[in-house]
Amino acid sequence: MSGFFKSSVGRKVAMALSAFFLMFFLIIHLAVNITSLFSEDLFNELSHFMGTNPLVQFALQPVLVFGVIFHFVLGFILEIKNKKANGVAYAKNNGAANSSWMSRNMIWSGAAILAFIVLHFIDFWIPEVNHKYIAALPEDPVRYFHELQEKFVPLWRVAFYVIAFVFLGLHLAHGFTSAFQSMGVTAGRKKALQNFGKIYSIIIPLGFIIVALFHHFNH
Repeated sequence: MSGFFKSSVGRKVAMALSAFFLMFFLIIHLAVNITSLFSEDLFNELSHFMGTNPLVQFALQPVLVFGVIFHFVLGFILEIKNKKANGVAYAKNNGAANSSWMSRNMIWSGAAILAFIVLHFIDFWIPEVNHKYIAALPEDPVRYFHELQEKFVPLWRVAFYVIAFVFLGLHLAHGFTSAFQSMGVTAGRKKALQNFGKIYSIIIPLGFIIVALFHHFNH
């Protein structure tokens, strides 16, 4: 296993697999959040299930946290190793003429997303852990919608979220196709994957932005 991670191919495959996992999680997360736009009851029901189901809490959630940390740490490692090897940035090929701005700046968009994840954990995950496991407060199945609205009252937080999701879109625009390419499945499908990746990288961030703006203006 250590030999797998020592090889450049192994690291790229691991990076791609963690990317697939996180992209799937984004779909699930957005699907739950979107329900808050039209049904307070449904959002509370789904959030309560996700927040109290033992499988989600004690199996999937630790995997998610590990996946986030693993993906970004490995991304920084790839950046450092590539710079040491040939002096070019992660995912950079032969200069600006042969690669997009997004591919040459994945490390910076990734850093911006990581900063957002820290804020997101502070806003939602840490209070949730405190509520259930530290303060051990009684569970309220209808508290989630109100808590979500309260987070998007301050304009600075909404602005930060919007900017972070713009960076997420830029990151996904290149990372989506790159992940498939690392797994060797782009042969004959690269154009289709690029088009699907563009759609994904627009819809997912835009959906989260709409949720934030909706609750800010409709609080």
